[in-house]
Amino acid sequence: METSELAVIKLFVVGILVNTWMMKGLSATESFNVEPTPPRPKKVCNESRLQWEVEICGENFKKDMVHIDPQYWCNLTHFISEYHLFTLCTETKSLSVGCYWPNPLVEGYIIGIHKHFFFNCTMKLEGWVDPPDDTLIILILIPVFLTLAMIALVVWCSKRSDILA
Repeated sequence: METSELAVIKLFVVGILVNTWMMKGLSATESFNVEPTPPRPKKVCNESRLQWEVEICGENFKKDMVHIDPQYWCNLTHFISEYHLFTLCTETKSLSVGCYWPNPLVEGYIIGIHKHFFFNCTMKLEGWVDPPDDTLIILILIPVFLTLAMIALVVWCSKRSDILA
């Protein structure tokens, strides 16, 4: 046997060994545990503790809002970081006592905070106003004329198809 044939045979054997080794590591039956796992014990939601913890978050938020001028309470950019810390606090406290977030107790407390600080922050609804007649006519006529122009172009091109081909 020549050296090139021997090298090809060695390469073939090495390829088979590497393939076998890789496929053994990827076997699904060996990598997964087929026995059922016991369910984790669920933590029971302690609502009385949650009420106390959420009130602590609310008191911290109230202390932060004292430093903001009340005329800016309706502008979210002035208190967004304080509000973010408040919601983050309620979320972490809910999860720490075994409750999901948001839950009715936390939502009720947050609504109370909103009624206290943001009761006068109604958005002024602006009524929809039609554009002036000149603008409206232009906005209607442009698509109509473009449609007519496209139809005329298609008809003109179809009549001249023998010349263009």
